[in-house]
Amino acid sequence: MARASRARPAAAGFTLVELLVVISLLSLVMLAMGSALRTTAQTEERVDARLRKVDELRVADNFLRSVLGRVSLRKRLGTIAIDESPYYFLGRPQEMVWLGVMPARYGAGGRYLFHLGLEDATGGQALVLRYLPFTQDGGSPDWSRAESYVLVPAVTGFEIRFEDAVPEPPQWGAPWTLTDRLPQRVSFQIRSATDVWPDIVVPMRTLPGSDSSMGGAVFGGSQ
Repeated sequence: MARASRARPAAAGFTLVELLVVISLLSLVMLAMGSALRTTAQTEERVDARLRKVDELRVADNFLRSVLGRVSLRKRLGTIAIDESPYYFLGRPQEMVWLGVMPARYGAGGRYLFHLGLEDATGGQALVLRYLPFTQDGGSPDWSRAESYVLVPAVTGFEIRFEDAVPEPPQWGAPWTLTDRLPQRVSFQIRSATDVWPDIVVPMRTLPGSDSSMGGAVFGGSQ
């Protein structure tokens, strides 16, 4: 008697090789997705850092142009040495003092003595502007009692240069040692921990009639 032969049904499911292939493909996909997400996050951080830098540059540039755009030529009282400037002005490579007018939009109008320079801060140095209400008493200003405004935090380098517009061509340098006039323009070079800023060049504009006793002193090459 012949036996009827029956085909054994194939086992359902995946083989071990197929599972290993799928797991490998999933691992590659997850690795690619993780790398893409990490790259996106790093790009956003770089964009945010760039926007912060541009914002700091814009604020510092606008503020300096505002306070240096209204400079007073009022002369100091008392005895002044021959090699000293008769004006309320001091120009050094890393420090600058001048008499000007605080723009009203910053909440404090009127004449002020300004001091710009580097000061110690948390994590390094910062570029700080200090200002005091002007009182013509002839005394030295007490900058420790002045109000302050941090223009740029975390500064690693800072240099000021002054333009003398009388020679042809105009000459740049520091410190400012001329006593018969003030600079035509001021250039600020700022370096931070991450970037070197473009130079900020600011014209110094005098207040009309700020010194009736000038007697023909030259400011920025004009009589």
